Amino acid sequence: MNVEEMLADFIRQSSADVCTTMLGVELPPGEASTENGTPEANDRLVSLIGLAGAWAGTGSITCSPALACRICSLLLMADFPAVNEDVLDAVAELTNMIIGGVKTLLEEQLGPLGLSIPTVVFGKNFTTRSAGKTEWTVVRYAWEGEEFAVRLFLAPAEKASHPQPCGHHYALEV
Repeated sequence: MNVEEMLADFIRQSSADVCTTMLGVELPPGEASTENGTPEANDRLVSLIGLAGAWAGTGSITCSPALACRICSLLLMADFPAVNEDVLDAVAELTNMIIGGVKTLLEEQLGPLGLSIPTVVFGKNFTTRSAGKTEWTVVRYAWEGEEFAVRLFLAPAEKASHPQPCGHHYALEV
């Protein structure tokens, strides 16, 4: 299994676990793809969180404002008809839980990883971009007629830190 397949598998697993446990939502199977990080205009919420260790990268969740309000309503069991601080905090927490779950799964393969505090961006006609050449593993879900996407970019922080395959662990190819 290559890195992209492993990341997509871990994203699906963590997303399903978090959404079922915390929101009572069963996500349909997500479609995985690889993207080169070319910026596109957004009218959405984007939540970003960093990973650091022998491997480093960024995790991200994107959704529409309407879906963000729905996520907050499910998480806090109250009605949130418009994006406010509670909605932004709920999306940040969902990002922390999903990417945190992926991090936990990755640590079995890559060793200890740190997780930053999530940052949520909400607005119209904006782009996000990571410095350098990035290849994102993206899993897109259809959720109540809206798109919910989980993205992850991960690369060795240093060339000398490539993990070696052993036992039941995945062999990582870069």
